[in-house]
Amino acid sequence: MGPLSVIKRNEVVIHNITQMNLENTMQSESDFTLLGIPGLGQYHVWISIPFCFIYLAAIVGNSILLYLIAVEHSLHAPMFFFLSMLAMTDLILSTTCVPKTLTIFWLGPQKISFPGCLTQLFFLHCSFVLDSAILMAMAFDRYVAICSPLRYTTILTPRTIIKIAVGISFRSFCIILPVVFLLTRLPFCRTRIIPHTYCEHIGVARLACADISVNIWYGFGVPIMTVISDVILIAVSYSLILRAVFRLPSRDARHKALGTCGSHVCVILMFYTPAFFSILAHRFGHNVSRTFHILFANLYIVIPPALNPIVYGVKTKQIRDKVILLFSTKATE
Repeated sequence: MGPLSVIKRNEVVIHNITQMNLENTMQSESDFTLLGIPGLGQYHVWISIPFCFIYLAAIVGNSILLYLIAVEHSLHAPMFFFLSMLAMTDLILSTTCVPKTLTIFWLGPQKISFPGCLTQLFFLHCSFVLDSAILMAMAFDRYVAICSPLRYTTILTPRTIIKIAVGISFRSFCIILPVVFLLTRLPFCRTRIIPHTYCEHIGVARLACADISVNIWYGFGVPIMTVISDVILIAVSYSLILRAVFRLPSRDARHKALGTCGSHVCVILMFYTPAFFSILAHRFGHNVSRTFHILFANLYIVIPPALNPIVYGVKTKQIRDKVILLFSTKATE
């Protein structure tokens, strides 16, 4: 092998190494860095302990709920089908964000690629909108069950339930998908450091060095108007339910009818109260500290998914009886 061929081979090797270094640098520069909760960095490890246990409770509780609804024939009813949808959506909501959050709490600030960031915020926002739609569908289920009990099985047929499930899922997908395209058009030429534990639409958009007015109007306007329309329909459903309940002749009948709605009302309050507080604080709460807002946002993605199966397990007799039977059977084996 002559000196010329050796030089050429070395040049090729140097070129390949340089190209790889350049690609790695470009990849590194395109990544975002999630910092965690600003101002509480020294407490991240301690904060992670309750977060981890609550997340595990959400995983276990919703998994048990899905298992019982799948194997128990007596739970194959429209209300429990929607409840299983809620459990699956809660699992997606918490699993989208909490594992990355715990990694930040344990190992410090973490990098996330731009596609990874888009994927995370898509499933985060889509799960939120879908949760709201499922609660609306459950309110409609309770309205039919109480106001038209004799027509319940003819109105909420399996075909109708599938149509409702596909419709609300497709609606959530169509509402959140434009958010991804609104972010991909933005140039990020300033900092790529996100003072948060996960990616969310407006937080990422504010890092761009371009006009983000379209992102702000769409990000706040369309999802909020969608959720508000769900809330209005839920309120109308429960107004009609209350009117029908108070027309019942016996007190026991009224108590039983309201009892079937108790768990659903609790879940509605747990979902919408912190959600609207977080949204309004993010948009108008200039006096609310960033630390409090981000801490509250983290609690929101982990506490409702953990509490929902507990609420339904305690307040819904069919599920409560099946859970007791499940664990008593395990204990006697």
